[in-house]
Amino acid sequence: MHVYSAGQWVLLFFLYCFLGWVWESCYVSACRRQWVNRGFLHGPLLPIYGSGAILILFVTLPAEENLWLVWLLGMIAATALEYVTGDVMERLFKVRYWDYSKKRFNLNGHICLSSSIAWGFFSVLLVRFLHPPVGRLLTSVPAFLVDPAALALTAAFTVDVVRSTQAALDLREILTRLTEENEELRRIAKRVEVVSAFAEDDLRRFREKTEVEKLLLQERLESARTQRKLRRREALEESLRRRTSAKLKALRNIAQALEAYQARLESELTGEALERRRAEIGEALEKLRDREAAVRARTERTYRQAVRILRGNPTASSGGRLSEALESLRRLSDGDRD
Repeated sequence: MHVYSAGQWVLLFFLYCFLGWVWESCYVSACRRQWVNRGFLHGPLLPIYGSGAILILFVTLPAEENLWLVWLLGMIAATALEYVTGDVMERLFKVRYWDYSKKRFNLNGHICLSSSIAWGFFSVLLVRFLHPPVGRLLTSVPAFLVDPAALALTAAFTVDVVRSTQAALDLREILTRLTEENEELRRIAKRVEVVSAFAEDDLRRFREKTEVEKLLLQERLESARTQRKLRRREALEESLRRRTSAKLKALRNIAQALEAYQARLESELTGEALERRRAEIGEALEKLRDREAAVRARTERTYRQAVRILRGNPTASSGGRLSEALESLRRLSDGDRD
């Protein structure tokens, strides 16, 4: 087995992180026909490729003359790393940054048979063709430069990891807030439907006026011509403005329905029933005002990092109650291409 110093292993890790980023970004960009800056980090590094390459080298270099054994050991090691990394990230951030759920023979969406087989062939490619010239290049680096370079890269990498982790946690918080907000808006709208006892046609019109996605579609159609002329950052701001406008319009329509029903109470109810309904309406209106203030307080900066993560991970998904909010953010991130 080749013997490298700790500093050399660190340099190998960052080199393969970068090569992995180049491969993933080019491949995904070609598939989507637009540039995609792949990954979780801000910088041009994909740590899972660096970690996978180092792990594969550790387990396969002792058997590098036997390509079948290299293929098998590399496949097992890389698949295990991919599963553990995917599972930990989903538990921590509530987002699945890659998802094989739609592929055959997958395990919890984190790994699949085709990906594992590809890891095996990548191991052979790495050990037999890619690593030998890389190893020779690495041994030609003067020894006095190896450790300082490794230390500098590690420091920059650590800063990036901290910033990117915070951005991912912010994305999780945004998804949670949006989910709670949507659920509360629907609860309030449902309560208005019950207490107001709408006729069928009135109920249909009320639902159309309080469905955020329908209102958003109207906003999008109205501004489609203008949208195509905007630059990328302006497009994000425009998408956010449309979504904010649609949600505020839904909130206003619910409030108007509540106020209209409140005006009819005097002729329909008396005594305790009247006071109880007044209290319910007052509580609902207060919640609507609080929610409206929260929506107005959001800015483009609130979403910028979340959008960056989703653009860099176009197959990211989230299960359960957060899935609707993630798709809403994905549409926001794609707003400049509507």
